[in-house]
Amino acid sequence: MSTTATLFIATGRRKTSTARVRISEGTGKLTCNGRDFEDYFSHENFAKQAYAPLLTVDMREKIDVAVNVTGGGVAGQAGAVAHGIARALQKLNAELRPALKKAGHIKRDPRMKERKKPGQPGARKRFQFSKR
Repeated sequence: MSTTATLFIATGRRKTSTARVRISEGTGKLTCNGRDFEDYFSHENFAKQAYAPLLTVDMREKIDVAVNVTGGGVAGQAGAVAHGIARALQKLNAELRPALKKAGHIKRDPRMKERKKPGQPGARKRFQFSKR
């Protein structure tokens, strides 16, 4: 990226994924871990979910996005990227916040995997009860 372009950096999270997002004004180039969004995310729905905040505010062709994402699976990473892009767009222009918030992009999805408890085979599952 050029030194004259202003960078806006934000972090997005979803499940166990963390995305570090850098946006700058440009031509709409989207890269994730050095690869194009459509190449990185295995299914086109995940790629669309990842750049959904850009579509919400009609900036898909005006902003370059570079993302480093780690942890979790494809769905969690796509959600983390979307969260990070929304937060970076909010830093870019505070007037975009109402539109992003109404579309649900600003709020972090709090759902996490529940931990396994000791003496049980899973988080909720119990061993079979035997009366005798």
